[in-house]
Amino acid sequence: MNQDRRDRLRDAAIAVLAREGGRGMTHRAVDEAAAVPTGTAKNYFPTRDALLRAAAERCAERYHALAEALAEPGPQDGAGAGAGPGAGPADAAQLAALLAGLLRDTAGPGRTRVLAYLELQAEAARRPWLAALLDPVAAADFAAHAHLLRAAGLPAGPERARALTLALHGAIPHLLTGAPATLAAAGLDDLDRFTRELLATVCGEETR
Repeated sequence: MNQDRRDRLRDAAIAVLAREGGRGMTHRAVDEAAAVPTGTAKNYFPTRDALLRAAAERCAERYHALAEALAEPGPQDGAGAGAGPGAGPADAAQLAALLAGLLRDTAGPGRTRVLAYLELQAEAARRPWLAALLDPVAAADFAAHAHLLRAAGLPAGPERARALTLALHGAIPHLLTGAPATLAAAGLDDLDRFTRELLATVCGEETR
């Protein structure tokens, strides 16, 4: 099968999930979003479960691509400041910048992907096979954040990695909704400050 068309359909499935929710995930809707002839999505992904699997796998690919891009060495004043699975951020300031960049992506370029992923998580509550597919993706965040803490020279015990990961995950629905009073109350109206304060809370004086 044509890989480019397959990827186009998978991206369209993500767009449909983000726009219409799980109930709107149909082969016809994916065909329309991908601007391909009717029946194309069904030819590539014969069942609705196959469509959900394709969207989940594509979400994971796009997330990993983002993480790898942020891992590239970059300017010290941006989210690209050497972080990720390689050498990682050199200190707490670089780690805070990286985390702020990830949160900005959630509310910006990555919004469609993140909305689709949340819809997939809701579907996974009723589909054990989908929960098993998403499980390693979500679990990897805890190990990744532990790695980033260690790279930045910060305490990286499991309890700290859990606190950091769960706090970041908890911020995501508020960033997607964008309600100003809630963002201000949560400190999410200033993501640079939020991530600095989060690291200070999780790791204490070691962040200074």
